Amino acid sequence: MQHVFGPTHLSSTPLQVLLYLNSWYFAAFYLAEILMFIYKGILLPYPSDNLVLDVVLLLLFLALEALRIFYGWKGNLCERSLTSCLSLFILVSCAALAVYYLLLQTFVLRLEFLLCAVLLCFYGLEFLLGFIALSSFSRSKVY
Repeated sequence: MQHVFGPTHLSSTPLQVLLYLNSWYFAAFYLAEILMFIYKGILLPYPSDNLVLDVVLLLLFLALEALRIFYGWKGNLCERSLTSCLSLFILVSCAALAVYYLLLQTFVLRLEFLLCAVLLCFYGLEFLLGFIALSSFSRSKVY
């Protein structure tokens, strides 16, 4: 059903801006993590098994983050509940990986701690805005 003044648009502009900013922030985060792993691998007594595990998890993190941003972007712009819900589900996995890099890896540098804390703040905001957008998509009825 169309509104009297034209079609209603339910997509969230703040969420779209946050997804855009987070895509750039994650690119910088990923580059910094790679450089820090090189630093830790060379200068710190990093067990090789743990280093391989952390790098593999970083690659998984990159893949999940790319999927999450893609589905969040498309779900918001196309006002699709399923795609937005999938993005929020992947967001939980990405947040778990960010907590791993924040607290549980073998060596955590202060810069990593700071970068992961900022990333988790982005995730919290995106979860809130994504949930609000998802609820508005779910409430709209198409006739």
